[in-house]
Amino acid sequence: MKILKTIASVTLLMAAVSVQAAGWQIDNAQSQLNFVSIKKGDVAEVHHFDRLTGSLSDTGLFTVEIDLESVNTNIEIRDQRMREFLFNVADFPTATLSAQVDPTVVAALAAGQSQIATVDAKLSLHGQKQTLAIEVMISKLSDNTLMLVSAKPLVLNVSAFELVQGVEKLRELAGLPSISHAVPVSFYLTLNAM
Repeated sequence: MKILKTIASVTLLMAAVSVQAAGWQIDNAQSQLNFVSIKKGDVAEVHHFDRLTGSLSDTGLFTVEIDLESVNTNIEIRDQRMREFLFNVADFPTATLSAQVDPTVVAALAAGQSQIATVDAKLSLHGQKQTLAIEVMISKLSDNTLMLVSAKPLVLNVSAFELVQGVEKLRELAGLPSISHAVPVSFYLTLNAM
């Protein structure tokens, strides 16, 4: 009987290790990437994207693909204008973020534990690439679920991605005196074991 219990324990352990070794997949329904637009000096509005895909491999390679067509500001005409004039989705349909996460940090987490890490991420947006230092909280919700949350908002400047012309076009179409070129971004990403 003791031998059977030992075999069962080893089998379960091997199954758990093989699940973790396969990596993690973003659960779009349980994830969100938000950005804030600031107009007229101090009027802030929160927007998000409806479709995110990506994964974290067993070697720590983390990738997120943002479907820019899925921008959601809760105002359809503004969504349409952002797709056309800001993101230019006809030529640049997605933005991609990739980073290397230390796999030992994830492996060391027990269910219910969290760890803050700073990662150097490469963001490809509108034909431009920038390296950004992003502080994330990595939480292991269960043996099969991870969550990555921005520990601090990330502030992007539209000039770094050649989006100034698009912002100015949006400002002109909306008849606004100003739209800030600094854009705070935050996220929470739920990943399920593959």
